[in-house]
Amino acid sequence: MAEPGSQKQDESYSQFVALHQAALTASGVPPLYWGSLYCKLEGEIFDAGEMFGIMQVEEAEEEEEEEDEEREMKKKQNPGNEMSFKVIVTNENGLSASDPNSIFLIDHAWTYRTEHARQQLIEVPGLLHRMANLMGIEFHGELPDEEVVEDVLKEMWKYNQTYQLSHGSAEEKLPVWYIMDEFGSRIQHSDEATFHMAPFYYLPHQLAYTILWPLRDMSNGEEVTRDYAYGEADPLIRSCLLLPWQPLDLGHISHQTPEPSEAHYQAIFEENKETLPLPVEPSIHDKNKVFKVYTDMQQVLSGVNHPRFVFTNDEKEADILFIFSHIKDYRTFSAERPHVLLSQFPCENLLTVKDCLASIARRVGVAEGPKWLPRTFNLKTELPQFINYFKQREQRGEDNHWICKPWNLARSLDTHVTTNLPYIIRQRESTPKVVSKYVEDPVLFKRDDIGLVKFDIRYIVLLRSVCPLKLYVYDVFWLRFANRPFALNDLDDYEKHFTVMNYAPNVQLKQIHCEEFVTMFEKQYPDYPWKSIEAELFKTFGELFRAAASKPAPLGIGNYPSSRAIYAIDLMLKWDTDGEGKRVMQPQILEVNFNPDCARACKYHPSFFNDVFSTLFLDETSNCHMTAIL
Repeated sequence: MAEPGSQKQDESYSQFVALHQAALTASGVPPLYWGSLYCKLEGEIFDAGEMFGIMQVEEAEEEEEEEDEEREMKKKQNPGNEMSFKVIVTNENGLSASDPNSIFLIDHAWTYRTEHARQQLIEVPGLLHRMANLMGIEFHGELPDEEVVEDVLKEMWKYNQTYQLSHGSAEEKLPVWYIMDEFGSRIQHSDEATFHMAPFYYLPHQLAYTILWPLRDMSNGEEVTRDYAYGEADPLIRSCLLLPWQPLDLGHISHQTPEPSEAHYQAIFEENKETLPLPVEPSIHDKNKVFKVYTDMQQVLSGVNHPRFVFTNDEKEADILFIFSHIKDYRTFSAERPHVLLSQFPCENLLTVKDCLASIARRVGVAEGPKWLPRTFNLKTELPQFINYFKQREQRGEDNHWICKPWNLARSLDTHVTTNLPYIIRQRESTPKVVSKYVEDPVLFKRDDIGLVKFDIRYIVLLRSVCPLKLYVYDVFWLRFANRPFALNDLDDYEKHFTVMNYAPNVQLKQIHCEEFVTMFEKQYPDYPWKSIEAELFKTFGELFRAAASKPAPLGIGNYPSSRAIYAIDLMLKWDTDGEGKRVMQPQILEVNFNPDCARACKYHPSFFNDVFSTLFLDETSNCHMTAIL
């Protein structure tokens, strides 16, 4: 490292600021500390031990006469709460917030993504011992202990912190969770925190740290604290975010979640930066017209050979734009090129983004939403309602398996199944998520090679127009299967609880054509003919799109005569009872996908995109594999 004050060091520091200024500013690190932080990062200097110490706090027994058996029960229920620690200033001169050196690095003891946590605890030497010791969980053995692994997986949500990388693939940008070393993990919460902490990724070394700096001068013996709910001013939401560490009574909060206000949809619309189209008349085309198509989708280029469609590389001369990237400026299209047919609808994100899908679905049925959508809460806007509902189910002894999903990611990325309330609450700190009731009693499919497994179904639906509402479904559907027998355990076992296997490396992909599936399904469930199930599915699709189109944009999907669209609806079947107590298979819509991957459709059904284009743009379905729903 260059000598302090040298020209070389000045240049290196300038490069450091250029690389990291945005991150430092976003984290609120005062510029006063940047120079010292650079030196400590470059030299990997961990000097917090010169200023602070960890103190163990002896907690008095609440009741001296408490029975040993009850005490043991409490220990099992709260395995990480037996010891209490705090960090204090031990330097006899205290610490000055105006001292440029009063910023400190904290190392990370464990960095991981949640899907790998169990495997790492079992396989990484010393990790389970260290985590158990850090969390106050007794563990004296040499080999990994399954019960201790479960305790760590449960308790770690009191210690986890998170960050995301801003570059790379979708997988590389998924949230990273980490647990700080023993020093950082001992710093307790206070609503009037004395210090601030933030994760910091040092690009030259490709390493992540947590940095700690004071909010005021500190005297010898004063406690170092931080705000676990930093940045949240709303008292109710703060108390919810602190529930993993502090008890909370939400009995006064209703778990009802009515449809959000118009202002909610307006805010989404403005954030999405769309413009609504001007009113236009539907284009009338000659029956022999050959349409010029501009597309950036290889599946379309390879899949359309209908004589009334030709491709062009010039977007400006196209009659049809069938593009993968999101169209935003409908106003300009309607004003300058109203005749151009588009492969998207204004405000269709109300269908394809999971929190919006849950919102518009509440227009159907009772306040909790339709039977065909699992009970869903937006963790950003409905966290208190969710916690209340979770606790009520817990008190009634009802199943409390939940699945957390990002608003706008596909392929089961960053998706978690759990019964752990702190786990769910902490998900709010990463990507925006919804939490939906996990289907605990799914209709299963018997695989000869494995047994009874979860499966889901994908239907392709085509939206021809909003007013009048014209909806079609492709007559072929696709199946996806789990690779392990279903059971409500091992919730982090991807191949047991998820069905999307075609993107996971070294994982078996089970494929069955829909016709073969129907024959096998009806043999397994002879009292449930597929035609009657499919009729219920199509009825469900109709209810969903009626709800989406029942209000004008931006409260609903926009009516633009030049718009057409293709979506994929992923769904499951679950066991339920009807009004007469009869056991029925109830559809459960999981998500609606924007511009879905149609590789399997093209591979096994070469006429697929010809059928799609004929239906959407020629309004001809007589020779297509399409069924009109609406």
